[in-house]
Amino acid sequence: MKLVDGTGISMPDTPDNQAKYPQPSSQAAGVGFPLARLVGVICLSTGAVVDAAIGPFEGKGHSEHDLIRKLLGTFRAGEVVLGDALYGSYWLIATLQSAGVDVLFEQQGSRCTDFRRGYRLGSRDHVVTWRKPRQRPHWMAAEQYEAFPSELMVREVKVDKHVLVTTMLDARKTGKKDLSELYAQRWHVELDLRNIKTTLGMEALRCLTAQMIEKELWVNLLAYNLIRLLMAQAAQEAGLHPRNLSFKHAVQMWTLWVSLRHARGQDWRRDTLLKLIAQIRVGQRPGRLEPRARKRRPKPYPWLKVPRHLARQQIREFGYLPNA
Repeated sequence: MKLVDGTGISMPDTPDNQAKYPQPSSQAAGVGFPLARLVGVICLSTGAVVDAAIGPFEGKGHSEHDLIRKLLGTFRAGEVVLGDALYGSYWLIATLQSAGVDVLFEQQGSRCTDFRRGYRLGSRDHVVTWRKPRQRPHWMAAEQYEAFPSELMVREVKVDKHVLVTTMLDARKTGKKDLSELYAQRWHVELDLRNIKTTLGMEALRCLTAQMIEKELWVNLLAYNLIRLLMAQAAQEAGLHPRNLSFKHAVQMWTLWVSLRHARGQDWRRDTLLKLIAQIRVGQRPGRLEPRARKRRPKPYPWLKVPRHLARQQIREFGYLPNA
């Protein structure tokens, strides 16, 4: 089982970073920050990053679909890929299905579902035929378009007010409840990206050149995977599932263990660290719902609407910032 999702990463506002990762077009020049898009493939069982691709956040050829196409070699026959509605396109599903990879995505909002059609498997559960879109995408060559099948057999299932799309067509092997429970596991990718960005402090990178930004990104992902390795080893020793352990607690235990080991000059045993990591377990909260909003109000400072050097010049001239 593999998870796919994307996110945005900010970085310092330098000419080199702006040239490779331009700031969003909605921001005025000299005010915003360069923004990169990161798409990752994550192991559902352990939470480790299998592979990732980075590119500018905006611009032709740099969408999440463009980046996920660079990672298609990551998937192997017999695997299952979980993703949100953004990935439920005809082209990606057909590509993965031809490689023997099953998918489970939420259906895109632009596609309508009529459960009166197709081969009925149960209540709000059927197999239908998707026809190949007549319009060829701009990124696809004519030869590639012709190579795609003219039809695609998919299964559509409605669970919890959402329609899921999958290539697992046999209802006897994979029931409706199985699909619902499996898709609920997709939320782990959101938590994994939060751990990468917030817990490890990768929300805003620090390097001043695009080349070093990529190095910083991969070093952070390497550190993340090493923590996940410790968690997997600790879970195996304790007879638990790696997802039952807390990532933040594992980071804290590793940091403390290393500092004490160097400070006291003792050869601390590895099994002691693994037992400490396995002490704290995350709560089982199925169906948890939290508002995506902040309670703490920001300080009432105005937004910087001109480059900083111009703002300093205006303050020297007028004694205050006119654009505030």
